[in-house]
Amino acid sequence: MAVPILLFDVNETLLDMSALDPTFARAFGDARVRQQWFLTLQALWMTATVIDTYQPFDRLARAALDMVGTQQQRTLDTPSRDAILDGLTTLPPHADVPGAIDVLRASGIRLAALTNGTAKNATKQLRYARLLDKFEAIFSADQVKRYKPAPEPYRFAVRRLGVKPRMAYLVAAHAWDIAGAHAAGLSTVFVRRPGKALNPSGPAPDIEVENLSELARNIAVRRRR
Repeated sequence: MAVPILLFDVNETLLDMSALDPTFARAFGDARVRQQWFLTLQALWMTATVIDTYQPFDRLARAALDMVGTQQQRTLDTPSRDAILDGLTTLPPHADVPGAIDVLRASGIRLAALTNGTAKNATKQLRYARLLDKFEAIFSADQVKRYKPAPEPYRFAVRRLGVKPRMAYLVAAHAWDIAGAHAAGLSTVFVRRPGKALNPSGPAPDIEVENLSELARNIAVRRRR
């Protein structure tokens, strides 16, 4: 299997957002609010994309936090709000990620990242996770002022990487990201992170794996043949 480029989503695919649970538990009394906040954030960026009114990721993240505070009937103080938002830049990688990335690099696979976050924050995130030097490029929706799953971020990334869309595999743990990449002409890899599921009425991924270790092993074996 020739896989010249793997293009990774960042939040939840590479990085473990459950690390924010203690911070949400302190702020809201319930760690599960973290998932409510991220779903609200997703709704905001998708709305911004549909109505063609781009707002930076950081602003949307803060707005989503305020919305969840209203829903939970809690007013967050500034230290609590900052602890959550700053925590986004200090997320650990999922346990399978560092080893899998090293195996993929050793197999000669080109690696890049594509995030809905800003390029500045993505750089901070990947540096903290000790992954930054593993990727040849970091791409952000902010560079085209359109959020995934709109086609522009995917097409921008593959154009900058100098490959045809089908020769790049978007690796993500989100059904909406798989659908967006597929619609933009990319190949796709779905990672079955806990709590994540494919849309049964959406496009099937080209590859589906339990984790990145499985993907790396499969690619390494096929590259050696």
